[in-house]
Amino acid sequence: MESDGKPTEISSTKMFDGYNKRYKHYSPTLGCSMTFHIFFPPSSSASQKFPVLYWLSGLTCNDENFIAKSGAQRVASAEGVALIAPDTSPRGLNIEGEADSWDFGVGAGFYLNATQEKWKNWQMYDYIVKELPALLQENFTQLVTFRASISGHSMGGHGALTIYLKNLDKYKSVSAFAPVANPINCPWGQKAFTNYLGENKAAWEEYDASILLSKYTNISATILIDQGDADKFLSEQLLPQKLDEACRKSKVPLLLRMQPGYDHSYYFIATFIDDHIRHHAQSLNL
Repeated sequence: MESDGKPTEISSTKMFDGYNKRYKHYSPTLGCSMTFHIFFPPSSSASQKFPVLYWLSGLTCNDENFIAKSGAQRVASAEGVALIAPDTSPRGLNIEGEADSWDFGVGAGFYLNATQEKWKNWQMYDYIVKELPALLQENFTQLVTFRASISGHSMGGHGALTIYLKNLDKYKSVSAFAPVANPINCPWGQKAFTNYLGENKAAWEEYDASILLSKYTNISATILIDQGDADKFLSEQLLPQKLDEACRKSKVPLLLRMQPGYDHSYYFIATFIDDHIRHHAQSLNL
């Protein structure tokens, strides 16, 4: 790994005539080394360029889960969309308690900028919105980083929705699988926000999609959400009905598809990922 933060390729695997490539770099935003994956679709010439779809993963995941399990590359290859899969938190900082529970700390960055001193390195919002796009633009000429969309699962669905709503100028579209839709009212969100952001509830609301929808209403692209009705986290943690209510109130177009019998897993994601890739490809290629 080079000290200037330039990404170093650490693996490459051909898939659907494109390539999954994994990179490592030093992140000044997070103060540690980070890995991310890019799926490059097949190109017909050296000058061909691709729009990008960011995928934000859920609790306990890293940059490998989506690339290995979703099967998204098939349609991304056909549609000519590059997939960007970052990690879910800083790693290797050895902060006391960072790995004590699966829903907080390592693998659980919640895509926010922590304000509490102990967790000051947890700046995943800035990493996803600012550092990573700049890094990609600087180092990968085949990526058109200003033509970007964003998606994610569970905690990553929460990240995708909140980042999209606060950066409508940066992303063409958003979708999510089983997102944590109203984190200020669920145990995962309350635990994370208390520790990362302190007791100031106004700060919490800045990272809650159901709240943000009342502020950022100038949305013309349909938000696509798939949610399995056999998801064990549905009623306590995910609360899609809160997002549905917020969209109706703000007249934001939402396609919320409740999928009978599906759970919270990558089996569910792999079943419906093609629709999501096409949803974004349509917006990216307008």
